[in-house]
Amino acid sequence: MLLNRSAPHSRIVPVLTVGDVRAAVGWYGRAWGFVEHVRIGEGHRAQLGLPGEVGAEVIVAEVRPGRRTPTAERSHQVLLKVDDVAACASRAQQLGGAVIDGPHDWEYGERQATITDPFGHQWVLTQTLIDTAPESWGGQTVTPR
Repeated sequence: MLLNRSAPHSRIVPVLTVGDVRAAVGWYGRAWGFVEHVRIGEGHRAQLGLPGEVGAEVIVAEVRPGRRTPTAERSHQVLLKVDDVAACASRAQQLGGAVIDGPHDWEYGERQATITDPFGHQWVLTQTLIDTAPESWGGQTVTPR
């Protein structure tokens, strides 16, 4: 894959529409450690990533025709892998995020919490506890990683 310093390096990048791009950039940095890689205009768009993590990138973008902020009938979530779900959920709540579902351990080897950020996007924070075969909890391996 050819890399471009002007574009995210992830193959899949969530684009989060927000009312205030600069506020979102600051919040995601304080809450979860994202850094801004590229700024496009003061409030138009920003590319963010997690330092040292390949493929951990998001874009925050202004509301414009064809792009809307989330509603109660949310169309997506963003799954963010973290080292400590409880600490990240607590920090997000202190910064104005709403904890929808607190830290919970699942049979598939993950501890997760669900947060709605101040901009209306829902994040599932996930912490790997143990490597678990999908078949052990009722899933099915289709194409192994």
